[in-house]
Amino acid sequence: MARKITFMQAINEAMAEEMRRDPSVFVFGEDVRVSAFGQTAGLVKEFGEERVVNTPIAESAITGAAIGAALNGMRPVLELMFCDFAMLAMDEICNHLGQWGYITGGQYRVPVTIRTAVGAGLRMAYGHSQSLESQLIQAPGLILVEPSTPYDAKGLLKSAIRSDDPVVVFEHKKLLFGGIDGEVPEEDYTVPFGEAVVRKKGKDATVVAFGFMMYEAFGAAQELAKEGIDIEIIDPRTIVPLDKDTIFESVEKTGRLITVEEGRIRGGLGAEVAALACSEYFSFLKAPVQRVAAPMIPIPGSPVLEDLYLPNKDSIVRAVKRAL
Repeated sequence: MARKITFMQAINEAMAEEMRRDPSVFVFGEDVRVSAFGQTAGLVKEFGEERVVNTPIAESAITGAAIGAALNGMRPVLELMFCDFAMLAMDEICNHLGQWGYITGGQYRVPVTIRTAVGAGLRMAYGHSQSLESQLIQAPGLILVEPSTPYDAKGLLKSAIRSDDPVVVFEHKKLLFGGIDGEVPEEDYTVPFGEAVVRKKGKDATVVAFGFMMYEAFGAAQELAKEGIDIEIIDPRTIVPLDKDTIFESVEKTGRLITVEEGRIRGGLGAEVAALACSEYFSFLKAPVQRVAAPMIPIPGSPVLEDLYLPNKDSIVRAVKRAL
């Protein structure tokens, strides 16, 4: 049975249900008992301080502690409050978390889930607003997911917590704080990794939109429809593994590909999809791939400049028209 809940509630429910199901699951991070944003609100009341653990403000140390706990049979759900702060733990995330399973020949699995908030537009300035998903795509062994709906947020997080491989879950702040709601079953379910979803069918161009950008793509679709342009919108849901089949089945139909992400353009998620298009699916393309992303500058502190910095429906509209 489905009911409507918010993106924030979906994240909270996923953790609570998995903690009830498996006593080895615990929540770990800065101020998680109080819950500065709200994702972990109320968990300490039900599960106690031994399973909802406040940590020092030391991302490198707490990520290393999560790895150690996982190697000893636990399933930590680590909250790195802002994705910007994950840069302080890159050695642990990239050199250890993702690779221990491989370098030990599968003898040691590291079932760590990292949750972290991404996204600008909320006037938090550059050190708390970046979308750094592309920083982690070169680290082997990591599963990277970015849900855009409450249904996917809950299902992907539950899959992450149950996974024997490390998973990073990117939660966009506009989804957490914007009151985005959607239908979510009361029954237990998971969303598998590596399965994109076609959010809107269309015939003229394929728009692959990551995370919150899916909503900007829908705004662009409405504007383009006024001119008789019909775009197909694909939400990858997982960045690694990427569902190439769904994306390029659509490109085979439309012949045009536009990628949309909030992160910066150089070496971004769109660059990876564009490279796949050129190396494996070039014969499908009727026009050059268009990439919509943020410019290569720090996120401005000025609200007016921050809005100019962010990709939006208008930049998607322009990219689609270039492809056409």
